[in-house]
Amino acid sequence: MTDDLADAVERGPGGPLSGVRVLDLTSVLMGPYATQLLGDLGADVITVEPAGGDPNRSMGDGPHPQLSGIALNLLRNKRNISLDFKHPAGHKALLDIVATCDVLVTNLRPSTLRRARLDYRHVAAVRPDIVFCQAHGYPSDGPRADDPAYDDVLQAESGIADAMSHITGSPTLPASVIVDKVSGLFIANAVLAALYRRAVTGEGQRVEVPMSDVASGFTLVEHGAGAIARPARGHAGYARVLVPSRRPWPTRDGWIAVLPYTKRQWDAVFEAGGRRDLLGDDRYSTGRKRTANANFLYEQVGAMLAERTTGEWLAIFRECDVPAAEVGRLDDIVDRLPEAEHPVGGRYKVIPPAVRFSLTPQSVRRPAPLIGEHTEEVLTEVGYEASGIALLRESGVFPEVTEEFS
Repeated sequence: MTDDLADAVERGPGGPLSGVRVLDLTSVLMGPYATQLLGDLGADVITVEPAGGDPNRSMGDGPHPQLSGIALNLLRNKRNISLDFKHPAGHKALLDIVATCDVLVTNLRPSTLRRARLDYRHVAAVRPDIVFCQAHGYPSDGPRADDPAYDDVLQAESGIADAMSHITGSPTLPASVIVDKVSGLFIANAVLAALYRRAVTGEGQRVEVPMSDVASGFTLVEHGAGAIARPARGHAGYARVLVPSRRPWPTRDGWIAVLPYTKRQWDAVFEAGGRRDLLGDDRYSTGRKRTANANFLYEQVGAMLAERTTGEWLAIFRECDVPAAEVGRLDDIVDRLPEAEHPVGGRYKVIPPAVRFSLTPQSVRRPAPLIGEHTEEVLTEVGYEASGIALLRESGVFPEVTEEFS
């Protein structure tokens, strides 16, 4: 890990979104990932959480009952308030916070937003120029607007599982919550675009990110393939990535992934592997032929790799300018991350912000908060005095943390 990247973990306030306030009404993974990205960019993210805690707090082990390994990074750069916005006084308090925010991000279902009087109409009434981003499973103007939706279901529905069946023999889910994370990227991207529009015109707007549309569009970037043309020029599915031999292969002492792409790179790989019988083979003479013959070509490379060690092959491929890498173990990748100190969780590994800005660097300014840690702080900022906060507490607006996290 380079020194400048490690330093970003401890660097002070900054980032290109410094001065932007985001109210986060999301849960689980998609929404919190989007708001983590906005927080890393410098936004003041205020997340609202029930007393029972967000499910991401208990997704696996962690150093504190409220802090799973996932939550330690997913909830960073956020302040946390816990209040019951179904209570009239809690609803008013939440709208008082909304009035100070530039952005609201939510993954509550459309009907839930309407019942809670937190849909765009009610929110824009107190902050007309707000960027209001709602993300949920399906388009709000369609018949499935309120259907529940999670990553596994949307991976299956969008064609990802079917694409995997070309390799595994039956519909299979990749070992990653792809739709949640890609949808989180779409949310952050949409918020940034809407903020730019507001900076130019002064107008806020409602933005909607349906996960189903994100998933199908993401999948069809390459897998629309020949089926996209009208009339169709072939089946859906990008043939090069739908073959079983597109995978890491064993070397004499490990595993390696290599991807010769151009004709020159294929020439270099076959030359280095002693397969002069394949040099100039017509099956890799053009891009279309390399795609059509991908399974055969990858099998030839795989057979070659077993003859040398991983280090020998990496040196050869580096000399040939052919993309290649040793297969990394998840535990080893985590071990290479920089560390930080959490005030209640102790030392932990930080996933550094991935984008580097020369003038407005991203940073991890705040550790993941506990449930309700900043409730009084935020209410004070929006004008509540100590007596008003005490009345809210007496009325039950601040629910006690449940036994699960006590």
